[in-house]
Amino acid sequence: MLLFKDNELFDQGKVRYIDYALPDTTLELREQFFSKSESDHYYKLLKENTPWKQHNRKMYDKVLPDPRLIAYYGGENGLEWTQELLDIKEKVEAACGLYFNRVLLNYYRDGNDSVAWHSDTLPADGIHHPIASVTFGETRLFKVRHKTRKDVLPLDIPLTHGSFLLMGKTMQDFYEHHVPKTSRKIGARINLTFRISDTVKKVY
Repeated sequence: MLLFKDNELFDQGKVRYIDYALPDTTLELREQFFSKSESDHYYKLLKENTPWKQHNRKMYDKVLPDPRLIAYYGGENGLEWTQELLDIKEKVEAACGLYFNRVLLNYYRDGNDSVAWHSDTLPADGIHHPIASVTFGETRLFKVRHKTRKDVLPLDIPLTHGSFLLMGKTMQDFYEHHVPKTSRKIGARINLTFRISDTVKKVY
């Protein structure tokens, strides 16, 4: 089965590695980290088996639905890990030498779903950690900009089917990121962000 017209993205399973050499943090991309067959398999499983929910948020004087669906696994308040999520996590951890105990799944149903400019909030332990971002499905643009330095050029990174992006622990302190809407008729994208967090926030 051909998903997302992406056969040209996969060339004999060779992982393409990019280090963006950003000041103040690290940002590394591995395209084709998951093979075509693995990526198709996980996309279908996650799309069909995840208990997706749409949250609401207050914007100015209105309460609006988030323009995407989410699911959260791990920790006291998260869902119980599934075998496919554990398998994905194990492969990511082996590549980067980190251990993740949470994962947030975002389901972008089409080009109207998006996420605004933001930095991820502090985890429960009050310390930023590396975040591993895995994409299955349609390619979406991941935009990055420095919060204060105008001399650092913004990045537009296409995150493709089966890719793995590793954001360093200081990424959220110095940078914002954004997945914009698109008017193009495109398929769905599932993004997994593996995270590290203690259950109880430490008091110093």
